[in-house]
Amino acid sequence: MISIGIDIGGTSIKGAGITKEGKVLEVFSLPVDKQDNQETTINKLIDAVNNYIKEQGFKKEEILGIGLGVPGVMDTKAGVITYSNNLQWYELPIVEMMEKGTGLKVKITNDANAAALGEGRYGAGKKYKNIIMVTLGTGVGGGIIIDGKLFEGNLGKGAELGHTVVVIDGEQCSCGRKGCLEAYASATALIRDTKRAMEQHKESKCWEIAEKLGKVDARVAFEADRLGDPVGHQLVENYVKYLGEGLLNYFNIFRPEAVILSGGIANEGEYLLSRLRKYFEERNYGFQGTPKVELLVSELGYDSGKIGAGALFF
Repeated sequence: MISIGIDIGGTSIKGAGITKEGKVLEVFSLPVDKQDNQETTINKLIDAVNNYIKEQGFKKEEILGIGLGVPGVMDTKAGVITYSNNLQWYELPIVEMMEKGTGLKVKITNDANAAALGEGRYGAGKKYKNIIMVTLGTGVGGGIIIDGKLFEGNLGKGAELGHTVVVIDGEQCSCGRKGCLEAYASATALIRDTKRAMEQHKESKCWEIAEKLGKVDARVAFEADRLGDPVGHQLVENYVKYLGEGLLNYFNIFRPEAVILSGGIANEGEYLLSRLRKYFEERNYGFQGTPKVELLVSELGYDSGKIGAGALFF
């Protein structure tokens, strides 16, 4: 028996058959066209799932169901996406639509919750019972595992770790509030800050790096820092400060055994982790005499969301 795990992102949707051992079978994907309305996107996803099942030769009776990891807030019991700010989805009855279109049982959770479940069961967090997963991508997502179980909050609308405020009346966040961690520690935020710094410092190596990459992305600041560029260094320092403060909040609220970072910026690996650990140590994790929190990078990478979504059926 398998499930189908699907990770819905801001620009693409990726899915695969998932075994109970956490193995990812053949992957399928489709782009998210921002010109499509939400119903059109789901109908395209239904077609993609049905084609995938047919192409792989799966029998419906050997599929436990379809798990979906979706960015935004949702009523997991009703199967409705209440609001996804990155996708601009509102009151979308995604479970009803998917079940009707595929003939399979469907479950949903927040995308970061799915990543946390996958990483907690099969990846970097498998030896811990209490972990927090923080995804650093288009936004900042959060997933919480307490005593080995996924914590979603009332109606599945909790664990929105990216929307804890780190700067009162700070940068505008796409959620509508100001000063959220997402507005400072997401890849989107780092790109915004990098572009601003580049405009102010035409001499920065960021320009050269961006030209080589063909765009300004979250890698530019880190690459410039590695080359000794003062602008890149300041960008990374600021990024570590904001992310560090957000993580320290989670340490002190939840005192997990480990915090696991995933997403594009987490690919910086030890270059990022070493700076964050130094930031924590200088602040005694917020107060002295507390258990150490391990800071790790996802082992499953971009598969964690698919695996965790599929694991909703295990």
